[in-house]
Amino acid sequence: MAEVAARRFPAPWTVVELHEAFRIVDADGTHLAYVHFCDDPKRRASTNRLSRDEARRIAGTMAAAPDMRTELSDHDKSF
Repeated sequence: MAEVAARRFPAPWTVVELHEAFRIVDADGTHLAYVHFCDDPKRRASTNRLSRDEARRIAGTMAAAPDMRTELSDHDKSF
């Protein structure tokens, strides 16, 4: 598990909703990514932004990445 301890962006990662974006933040408070969205369908079409629901699902999946990586690593070690 030395690899997990040396991770640069420590888990857990969380999702924070902002005005027209979701921010993914690590345990140290480092801002890792932003997933932008737009609620207005006409504006969304012209700016190529995601809907709020699409952006929320993507941000949630990104925030779960450290946990999934740990689970996969533990699963691989059991074989």
